[in-house]
Amino acid sequence: MQNKTVLAKDTQFGKEVYEGLTAFPKHLSSKYFYDEIGDKLFQDIMAMPDYYLTESEHAILEEYSSEITQQFAGDGQPFSLFELGAGDGKKTKILLQQLVANKVDFDYRPIDISQNALDQLERSITTELPAVIVNPIQGTYFDTLQDIGKQNGRKKIILFLGSNIGNLLHPQAIDFLQKMTAVLGEKDLLFIGMDQKKHPQTILNAYNDKEGITEAFNKNILKRINTEFRGNFDANKFMHWEVYDPETGTAKSYLVATEKHTVAIADLDLKISFSRWETIHTEISQKYDDPTVEWLTGKSGLEIVTSFSDKNDFFKDYIVKKKTL
Repeated sequence: MQNKTVLAKDTQFGKEVYEGLTAFPKHLSSKYFYDEIGDKLFQDIMAMPDYYLTESEHAILEEYSSEITQQFAGDGQPFSLFELGAGDGKKTKILLQQLVANKVDFDYRPIDISQNALDQLERSITTELPAVIVNPIQGTYFDTLQDIGKQNGRKKIILFLGSNIGNLLHPQAIDFLQKMTAVLGEKDLLFIGMDQKKHPQTILNAYNDKEGITEAFNKNILKRINTEFRGNFDANKFMHWEVYDPETGTAKSYLVATEKHTVAIADLDLKISFSRWETIHTEISQKYDDPTVEWLTGKSGLEIVTSFSDKNDFFKDYIVKKKTL
């Protein structure tokens, strides 16, 4: 029993759960929403009418795929196409199809924390786009950045779609982008999606659907703790709550305890007391405008090459490169 407890505490997930639930205020990382169930829930979220992000970026890629891939392959050099947080790859396949149609010399290296998501993606691409060479990499963004930096002798294009960078507050985003800058060569490019500031209610609706899919996705982290660490969270004792600050552009998700109770997590040797209305902060979804993006990239040693927007200006994809001295 002791060995199992130590093993659980030694995992990254276990360490972050322990630290997050013993902190004040309590917090858990949204990257742990994802397992086989979480992957399916997120796909359901992306299909919701109010979740405008997926459709907006999909429209950008459909309309500008030729221009985007020309930016990637215009110099004629073969390259590796890395994607951070690849998920189901639905949007990326638009670019892959364009690259294949133009007979571009490249290979695709999707990166995701979920091995289940990677396995499904590899199978679908092998079936739908057999000409694409797929080399999946399992891991977090930060863990894999170092591996990307070790790729020698081949141009790199790095995709970071879906406004995943929005899960980081600005100081964290700058730190992340600085690390990205360190692995980029002179001819490498970063293609990054960023959700734009817009009517606050539009943003709130995207993260608080009436069907309760986002709530189930948020609560999936509690179910993972129960399953993987022998916890006894009762998800029904928590409510999903979303807030948005239009001044900072920060949307935040919380799980709010609706009654006083105690939770035990056996494999982490942990008991946590919750007072009524106490929160667990689970996710940040940052929204941007052009001046903010210019500031973030400038502070990170990057410069914007060009950008593409959907017809509503809800979302933008930016191509950036290492700043020339």
